[in-house]
Amino acid sequence: MDPTGPEKFNPFLTHGFLSSLEETGCAVKETGWMPRHIIAKDECDNILGVVPLYLKSHSSGEFVFDYSWADAYYSYGSRYYPKLQCCVPFTPVTGQRILVRNNSYKDQVFDSLVSAMKDLTAKFQVSSLHVTFPTESEWDKMKEKGFLQRTGMQYHWKNRNYKNFDEFLMDMKQSKRKNIRQERKKISTQNLTMKRLRGYEIKAKHWDSFYKFYRNTTDNKWGSPYLTRDFFHNMGSKMEDQVLLVVAEEGDELVAGALNLIGGDTLFGRLWGCLPRAYYPSLHFEACYYQAIEAAIELNLNKVEAGAQGEHKIQRGYMPVTTYSCHYFLDKGFEKAINEFLVRETAQVKLVMKLLHESGPFKDGIQT
Repeated sequence: MDPTGPEKFNPFLTHGFLSSLEETGCAVKETGWMPRHIIAKDECDNILGVVPLYLKSHSSGEFVFDYSWADAYYSYGSRYYPKLQCCVPFTPVTGQRILVRNNSYKDQVFDSLVSAMKDLTAKFQVSSLHVTFPTESEWDKMKEKGFLQRTGMQYHWKNRNYKNFDEFLMDMKQSKRKNIRQERKKISTQNLTMKRLRGYEIKAKHWDSFYKFYRNTTDNKWGSPYLTRDFFHNMGSKMEDQVLLVVAEEGDELVAGALNLIGGDTLFGRLWGCLPRAYYPSLHFEACYYQAIEAAIELNLNKVEAGAQGEHKIQRGYMPVTTYSCHYFLDKGFEKAINEFLVRETAQVKLVMKLLHESGPFKDGIQT
């Protein structure tokens, strides 16, 4: 499927990742994620394009929040759920959502796949169709197809050809540089050892421990776990060297971990967790942000995507970037009301991003 360039390869759109979600009971009908993927084929049964699509009975696990829309829809006298969702479940990572082979008629295939999604929206008589975290190019094309445009914000770290972590720090303002060094020193003073594991280095015991960490995070923060123990084992075996697991050890005991995936020119930071009894100052920042930066420099990657939310990432070198989503409603009256809201929201997002960049952690003259 296009894109074919290695710098654009997205591990979350591989069969290995998406099939792991379904095979282990994460993205299935019983959890409110009924797969309704669309496949375009030619007359010889060759696959020309694919769309990861789900019929959803809720809005959890999406990271583009539309709960207020659902409430408004019910007040409007209509049913918001079920809805169609084109996305990677539980994963706020930008990437192509309309996957098309790179050939001379790829634009026609793209148009056909978008039309098929809209036709399904009408056929199923659902309220709406949502395409979350597409590329900016797709976002623009979808506007031409009658979709509303929405923007959001994430925090990414950019590699400016750094040779090592200290070189990155020299681009930071002195106060931020000092704070990061102090946070990193706390790891060794707590007798913690950090390790970065890939592929065959990640054993079953690591996944079992990481699942415990993940459940501790979900039980205390999110309220409900999206992923199963089997998912981590399944995904890890299928994706091998694309997985980077950062672990923290105290003696011989694993006490915390951070899960990352590697694709093209990017390290994608995803999940973090620790033992319920573990409290180690600055360990979250070390495992999720500083180890990711060191890995990106070591692997000569261009950026680290640290996921959704968290302004605390800015002072650690992760700057705001724009994310995108597209929304299609059958009810044109409701669509008009949503569009008016999105105009105001977009202006607010732009203002916040401008202010955050102006007060950023980098020295004057460093492009962010």
